[in-house]
Amino acid sequence: MSTVRAKKHLGQHFLNDKSAALRIVDALQPELGFQQVLEVGPGMGVLSDILLTREQNYQTWLIDIDDESVGYLANQYPNLGDRLIHGDFLALDFDQHFPSSVAIIGNFPYNISSQILFKILDERHKVIQMVGMFQKEVAERCVAKPGGKEYGILSVFLQAYYDVEYLFTVKAGAFTPPPKVLSGVMRMTRNDRETLDCDEKLFWRVVKAAFNQRRKTLRNALSAVLPKDRMSNNPLYELRAERLTVADFENLTKEIGAVL
Repeated sequence: MSTVRAKKHLGQHFLNDKSAALRIVDALQPELGFQQVLEVGPGMGVLSDILLTREQNYQTWLIDIDDESVGYLANQYPNLGDRLIHGDFLALDFDQHFPSSVAIIGNFPYNISSQILFKILDERHKVIQMVGMFQKEVAERCVAKPGGKEYGILSVFLQAYYDVEYLFTVKAGAFTPPPKVLSGVMRMTRNDRETLDCDEKLFWRVVKAAFNQRRKTLRNALSAVLPKDRMSNNPLYELRAERLTVADFENLTKEIGAVL
């Protein structure tokens, strides 16, 4: 098997630019202490080739849901053994494979990029760093700061637990087949926040409600979470969601939690 056919339903666009691949792998920071790196959707192994030359720094694992890719990768890297996982990253049991901290890397399928990020959030006790390729607009939303239209639910949730950086842009010609959009590489590094200073489930509920009606002030947008007549005179209620920092959302959630 010399090549793998890119499949539209899996959102596959194989990176063919080796200099971009090197920049992505070089963005990992093994000095953070992770011993294992999991590549998601390796396809034909352009990142894998480089990762497997860094075995003195970390042990490389691959996961792909595509039968054809897994067959190709098993032939290319026969020594991987059970470090090549044939399965769905979104359903992966991290505790089964990764006893301690792990980094995630990949040229991620754009059609499930948000789900991948929420999976990483779910596994934040294990995932110490992520370096990945996304649709440029998605990466920009993840790193966005309060005050702009790009700032939203993903921005708040990711930045609550990770330091998020936009690294560089990759043009469509770097892929086979080329996507119809620009791509952006970003890095997320776990911050020192173990838990939020509020009820985390309520925090997620508040943030989602706030941005689901982002044109309204929070006094209106959050009325389904807390009736208006029970809201305080906190000036945060007079703002729209895009104006609040992560800390603001924490404080507001803490206040709401004390009333509920």
